[in-house]
Amino acid sequence: MTSFDEIVDVIVVGSGSAALSAALTAARRGKRVLVLEKTAYLGGTSAMSGAGTWVPANHHMLAAGIEDSPDNAWRYLRATARDGWREDEDTLWKAFADHAPKMLAFLEANTPLEFEMIDEPDIFAEREGGIEYGRMLSTKPIRRGVAAGLRRHIRRPPWPQIFSYKEAQSLNFFRQPLRSAIAFAPRFVRRYLLDERAQGNALIAGLLAGCQAAGCRFYRETPAEAPILDATDRVVGVRASQGGKPLRLGARLGVVLASGGFEWNTAWREQYFPGPYDRSGSPNGNVGDGQRIAQEAGAALARMDQANVYPTIPTTYEGRLQGLPMTIQADPHAIAVNAEGKRFASEYDFNFFEALDARDPATGAPVNLPVWLVADSRSFATLPVFRYFARQQQGWLIKAPSIEALAGRMGIPAPALAQTIERFNALCRNGKDEDFQRGEGLWERHKSGARRGLAGNPALGGIDAAPFYAVPFNRSILGTKGGARTNAHGQVLRGDGSTIPGLFAAGLTMANPIGTRAVGPGTTIGPCLTWGYICGNRIAESQPADIPGAR
Repeated sequence: MTSFDEIVDVIVVGSGSAALSAALTAARRGKRVLVLEKTAYLGGTSAMSGAGTWVPANHHMLAAGIEDSPDNAWRYLRATARDGWREDEDTLWKAFADHAPKMLAFLEANTPLEFEMIDEPDIFAEREGGIEYGRMLSTKPIRRGVAAGLRRHIRRPPWPQIFSYKEAQSLNFFRQPLRSAIAFAPRFVRRYLLDERAQGNALIAGLLAGCQAAGCRFYRETPAEAPILDATDRVVGVRASQGGKPLRLGARLGVVLASGGFEWNTAWREQYFPGPYDRSGSPNGNVGDGQRIAQEAGAALARMDQANVYPTIPTTYEGRLQGLPMTIQADPHAIAVNAEGKRFASEYDFNFFEALDARDPATGAPVNLPVWLVADSRSFATLPVFRYFARQQQGWLIKAPSIEALAGRMGIPAPALAQTIERFNALCRNGKDEDFQRGEGLWERHKSGARRGLAGNPALGGIDAAPFYAVPFNRSILGTKGGARTNAHGQVLRGDGSTIPGLFAAGLTMANPIGTRAVGPGTTIGPCLTWGYICGNRIAESQPADIPGAR
């Protein structure tokens, strides 16, 4: 035991939603937990996010009289999955559906967090097991002071998280900033003075409060570098460093890897996401440390080509250019076109970026990239907030007096772009997108405003008011979703399907069983919290290792 600088029961690598959920769960079961964070700030990508949290059969919806069950959610996951995924992921879907409602109840019982339902439907609400309302939740605002001494170490978002996810929906800051600011002013002042925050910062503050109350300890600026295995190839700790000093940290029960994705790892990103790339919307420490540690321990990596691909606009964060999530493509006066100047999907589809990221099955090369977003003068392109962010990347926003001139600046065939826009405008006049059904289906009606009573098909506005605009609209990634293959208990697997004793993975460090295709808004944070909870419970039930035999 003297070969270790410190020994605890559980080591958690990372400090985002999955990591803190795992740490809290294990600590509440009486285990000594140490959380390692490589950067100076806690919370990872979760702290920067809107904290939309998809949890089927949660107690809030049941209390409101909305019918749902884990079995219903499992059927929904089966009905919406990609072809060929069921064989590998079915047991994990079942585990998620069974544990998600328990996770939410556990968090609200053991942290200051309160969640509220958001009026957003499942993406595929019309399919078997789909629900129109109740599965999507978000955190209510909370004082960051609940995190006590860790408050000042919570990762700051690129956009102030003063207002909640629910308020952001109703106030529409992006399109009506002045009106929203006036309506929100009293709450803004109060929350600013009280240091109340919402969305991702609220989620992380509440989780940190719960973790500290349960006895978890935190080492910041302490990157985990390699696994420590004993003579039986059980993981019994990690090699880390702190201030340039090497550390050997032991874990009697095991290690949970939850350090996020690898979107800032250029070599891996170019390997698994070939083709044009716009921006990353996460901390630049997300280079795949957890995936690499798992691989060194003998893990099989899977789903490495899956990610939370999401639209972003340029912003400056920590002195560098990266992406601010913004669904600008869902605009009645905008369309997305590929290099041939053709549309390829409904821009109002939540999973539009699955189509954007489509690959040739034979070569793996992208079939639609590069992509451009084209709009007219009535669109997002003329909004003050958008123009402010567009200035963060010189030359990103292109403007031209005609479609032909715009196509020339984009470098795509002018006749093809003109024909596509003529076709789109004709569909708009008829009120029906016969090509990609834009504005149809419950989710797209919700996004366009038709679900709230707007007449006709408000997703179809046309592109015919000069001047015209275009922006590159390629992949932006908020977090990759590939990593260590696990079983339904979060235990990491080798290539032959056997478990690696003492090693667990959760969140974006595991091979995500849902992948790029979202089944509801919040299908990143909800599963992250749930898999952390699953790992925390399982590791707490593990038999302790014989630490002195470690090598």
